Amino acid sequence: MCAIALLVAALSAQPAAAEPVLPAPVAETSWPAPDMARIRLGRDLFYDRILSGNRNIACATCHHPRFATSDGVSLSLGEGATGLGPERRPQAENVPERRLARNAPALWNLGAAEFTRLFHDGRLETDPSRPSGLRTPMEEEMLLGFSGPLAAQTMFPVLSGDEMAGHYSENDIAQAVRQGLITGPDGAWERLAARVAGVPAYAAAFAATDPGIAAGRPIAFTDISNRLADFMAFEFRADDSPFDRHLRGEALLTGNAAAGMALFYGAAGCSICHAGPFQTDHAFHAVATPQLGPGKAARFERHQRDTGRQRVTGDPTDAYRFRTPSLRMVARTAPYGHAGAYATLPAVVRHMADPAAGFAAYDRAQAVLPAFAPAQPDWAILESPAETRPILAANELAPTVLIDRDVERIVAFLEALSDPDALTGRLGVPASVPSGLPLD
Repeated sequence: MCAIALLVAALSAQPAAAEPVLPAPVAETSWPAPDMARIRLGRDLFYDRILSGNRNIACATCHHPRFATSDGVSLSLGEGATGLGPERRPQAENVPERRLARNAPALWNLGAAEFTRLFHDGRLETDPSRPSGLRTPMEEEMLLGFSGPLAAQTMFPVLSGDEMAGHYSENDIAQAVRQGLITGPDGAWERLAARVAGVPAYAAAFAATDPGIAAGRPIAFTDISNRLADFMAFEFRADDSPFDRHLRGEALLTGNAAAGMALFYGAAGCSICHAGPFQTDHAFHAVATPQLGPGKAARFERHQRDTGRQRVTGDPTDAYRFRTPSLRMVARTAPYGHAGAYATLPAVVRHMADPAAGFAAYDRAQAVLPAFAPAQPDWAILESPAETRPILAANELAPTVLIDRDVERIVAFLEALSDPDALTGRLGVPASVPSGLPLD
């Protein structure tokens, strides 16, 4: 047999590449039934600065649709700054004390039933064994009345001096938080609820959407949170991307996107962690993402490290593990990583292929940091071998060989996870809000 015939025979005997095993399409049952009156009320609250101590920051300030429900920077400037996204700057007076510790996560699809853990460290999660159905570092009585984790997560930014509450004695909310008065009479939550109830349009809208309030029950902070969750679940649903249409058999992916999908669900191993219809296993993994900024430490702690899940569980084996982010809309939600270390998709894909090499070769120019002179250097962790060694030691990903063409194809697939209609919003940004405060 000639050489050519032998080659043809050998190639014919090779098994065909296995088709990637894809998740099932997102089911309609994943979503709560919408109540448009409650959703519109939640939209007003989401964009209204009334929920911040100094009435100068809204939920939308760090989760704006202009930046795909994040804010386009590695680490945000909260209280004491003005503007949106990369243009946000410290005020001339009352400047921020520090950058926020972690990258502002996008809000896409958090209303879907499978999202039961929130925040980079999962410090809020469902727990059916508890009376509230939730687990978090807060006391159990504080969790009663929230409709679920998406509603309960709103308690954290409004109580944070760096995020929304303001610092120490700047306002009545900050004072209450400083004194440990959160729930109960004259606590921070009651004061915020009284602010909202004092706006006639809000009082009427709550009464119209809640029989108990209509019958005379005072508006509670949990009522505000539950309406915010109604809005976020509806407005930030993103499940009509080219990938979704592929799963439904309506329009198949082709070209680089299809090749990238085969790599993602095959040889590259991305789907081991980025599993399911929203590309997340909701678990925690250590992947040596670079740490920058002030870190996640209590004010009395004198370090800048962020040990991730360990701060919640206290388990040393959880050190430097962070929740697997959903990749829906990922092409629009840069920067990436718990500290926003990477500004581009190719860069973060290359890091994930070989975290140890990526960490060693990290280019600080990837960080998107608004001008600010922090009391602590942005690069203290990366400049300390004693701090970088445990980050690298915790890495659990073995290297995967990806050539430039592979990276290009995976990025093309990741771009196919964006829902173009969701970016414009179902309701969009309101022209004004009931409090009359200015919009971001």
